[in-house]
Amino acid sequence: MICSEQETLLEMIDLALPYTKHGKVATYIPALGEADPDTLAVSIYTTNGECYSAGNINQKFTLQSISKVITLALALMDHGEDYVFSKVGMEPTGDPFNSIAKLETLVPSKPLNPMINAGALAVTDMIAGSTVEERLGRILSFIHEMTNNTSIHYCDKVATSEYETADLNRALCYFMKQHRVVIGDVEQLLELYTKQCAIEVDCKDLAIIGYVIGNEGVNPDTKRRVIPMQIARIVKTFMVTCGMYNASGEFAIRVGIPAKSGVSGGILGAVPYGMGIGIYGPALDEKGNSIGGMKLLEGISHRFNLSIF
Repeated sequence: MICSEQETLLEMIDLALPYTKHGKVATYIPALGEADPDTLAVSIYTTNGECYSAGNINQKFTLQSISKVITLALALMDHGEDYVFSKVGMEPTGDPFNSIAKLETLVPSKPLNPMINAGALAVTDMIAGSTVEERLGRILSFIHEMTNNTSIHYCDKVATSEYETADLNRALCYFMKQHRVVIGDVEQLLELYTKQCAIEVDCKDLAIIGYVIGNEGVNPDTKRRVIPMQIARIVKTFMVTCGMYNASGEFAIRVGIPAKSGVSGGILGAVPYGMGIGIYGPALDEKGNSIGGMKLLEGISHRFNLSIF
């Protein structure tokens, strides 16, 4: 990518920005409702170690559901595939990300995949450690290893706001505890999960995480393998099939790269053996994805021919 491509990113921001007028910020978590819906930003980390950015790139935002790919990788490293997938399935769902419906009808009663809330809660319950603080510290250290940014922490205001409004997630946890999918204490799990979702990053941090996942788990600066190759591949596969909530199929056709969104407006992109992409745009469409971010990522994929299909 050269300077002309840097200018292209700025042009793409300008083209995607009007779409934010058709979206709304998440308000069911009160702290997220304070975001500026007109914000849009992108960072792209490339194979030559350069990072190109455009828009409000200094804006911090919380990972929310993007954290699901990180905890999935960590749980797989802690316990292995057999154990993790004995409690969480591998199939996409057409239901909303916070739905309880399939849990009531499936036999055995386990979440369909780790990218919906029920699956992510079950995965977070597997993170090794004896206290919330120890387990959260392991998640943060894992992110620090990927980004080389040890200042990344969680936003207490957002975490508190999420915990106080977590009644649906609490219901999912108790349902899964009844069926022995969740083993630990529900309130401790919710505390850990809401703090995990409230971890704050910027677009560059997100782009580097995307690069690590896309390039078989290797940190681009230290050259250290942070995620085992097979686990990085599993994570990328879930991002393709389930990463954009129940818009994942359309996203695969229009954009065609492994990605994961969060209701804060973040989108993580992981191009296999290529770029890492971090996008922030808090105005969401009806399915919970950044509306401007989706349009921006579609333009980037087409401009640089990134689709894996």
